[in-house]
Amino acid sequence: MLIKRTAQLTLTKMSAGFPVLTVTGPRQAGKSTLVKTTFPNKEYVTFDNLDVLESAKNDPRGFLARFPQGAVIDEAQRFPELFSYIKVIVDETKKPGLFVLTGSQQFGLVSSITESLAGRTGIVELLPFSIKELQDDDRLPSLNEILFKGLYPPLYDKKLSSNQWFAGYVTTYIERDVRNMLNIRELNTFQRFLRMCAARTGQLLNLSALANDCGISTPTARNWISVLEASYIIYLLQPHFSNFGKRLVKMPKIYFHDTGLACWLLNIQDTGHLALHPSRSALFENLVINDMLKTRYNHGLKSNLYFWRNNLGDEIDVLVDNGAQQIPVEIKSGQTLSDDYFKTLNKWKKITGKETNSYLIYAGNETHTRQSIKAVPWRSIPEI
Repeated sequence: MLIKRTAQLTLTKMSAGFPVLTVTGPRQAGKSTLVKTTFPNKEYVTFDNLDVLESAKNDPRGFLARFPQGAVIDEAQRFPELFSYIKVIVDETKKPGLFVLTGSQQFGLVSSITESLAGRTGIVELLPFSIKELQDDDRLPSLNEILFKGLYPPLYDKKLSSNQWFAGYVTTYIERDVRNMLNIRELNTFQRFLRMCAARTGQLLNLSALANDCGISTPTARNWISVLEASYIIYLLQPHFSNFGKRLVKMPKIYFHDTGLACWLLNIQDTGHLALHPSRSALFENLVINDMLKTRYNHGLKSNLYFWRNNLGDEIDVLVDNGAQQIPVEIKSGQTLSDDYFKTLNKWKKITGKETNSYLIYAGNETHTRQSIKAVPWRSIPEI
């Protein structure tokens, strides 16, 4: 049975106003299933089929003429020149929801679309399942199982070993995409780079140190990070630059879009191994921030998440920037609340001089309010 995606309602609403819809995200996140479910009456073609791709390249106008009622075009980034022809059609017909484009490479798809279809497309970034999606479907496992297994749909649709699945995922998708985007001769070096990134989950990204540890140059490390971002493997949480009288750290922090992949790269064998692993706290932080990000993306919104840190070591894990105010969020992997958990948030109030809503997300099960700070269990992240 299919697990209903939150983004389905967003796409339906967008289709009433935009002539083109774009769904992008990592491979195997469920993009094809989402668009087929949302638009069951539209014809579906994929440019992963080389015959279809060749047909479109040889005669773009003739190819699009086959779909007078529009179509779903999967892996559309493989032929970005088609977008200019789509632009002509949607400008002439002015029909909403005519074409639906999907793709798994952020730079290749979104950058081409913003050039050719600016103002004509609504964009949804689809990540693996959110906690709420599994919760609504009564399929939410334990916290350690989520951290270890991750949230990619195939691991919930079929009886698969997560270790075996991620081994295939890295070989079949990540390394293939990397070879397509970069000329990497030594895949072993790139695999070591991936594992080094996983070991730095939740840490400031020091490209020079990362490059030295992997035996590559800093420009190469920067390029590889960009490719991993473009393929929705990692994301960089940027620092908030508002200056409150102290010098701020300006390096981003590195996170993975799925904790299951990070666990596999860290060679974590099972949930018992994870429970004792030194990276568990960082992986829990990763899960929480990732789920907050999914809430934004599933509603067709860009990220408004940052972190805040000064050179004295004061840090807020997540700063939700709503324009008029910034909402600080602390993340703690323990199941029992302690007074120490609230110290940073109280210090934030003193530094800023503002009494804003503030939250603590922890690994327990109950909601509490202490010192005007709301402590929320990990299952209730969407409340924020």
